[in-house]
Amino acid sequence: MMESIGSSEIDNDEYWPLSGKPYVDIILTKSAVKPTYSLYLPKKMNKELPSAGVPVVLTCGRKKWNLYYGGARSTYKFISTGWRKFVDGNNLKEGDGLVFELSECSTSKIEFRVQILRGDFPAELIPEDVEGTKSENPIILG
Repeated sequence: MMESIGSSEIDNDEYWPLSGKPYVDIILTKSAVKPTYSLYLPKKMNKELPSAGVPVVLTCGRKKWNLYYGGARSTYKFISTGWRKFVDGNNLKEGDGLVFELSECSTSKIEFRVQILRGDFPAELIPEDVEGTKSENPIILG
């Protein structure tokens, strides 16, 4: 996505090396970018997150989106309209990739740095279980 600033343009899709903190990567499917706006993160992230509900901030580029993480009581789910706003605000499409890097995690706040990797993968190349439907404890953004 390009943004005009004066006579020059900058690319809002920033990339940076991972810092060594926990991260997960996913390929977006239809259910993540259209109603129901649900995204399952791989269950390996469950052990990194608190079991109680806390506010969440997704940082992507120079913008931040606020969500609420419901913890174990909500089946490891982000419960707010924040995910849909993130999808719409970043013009995310089926086939785009995201890297969620856990930059802060406490009993009072979770923060993920998110990188967007644009891609138009043919639907037949996206694994059926990429949404976490086969995992025991998925995390749902919604």
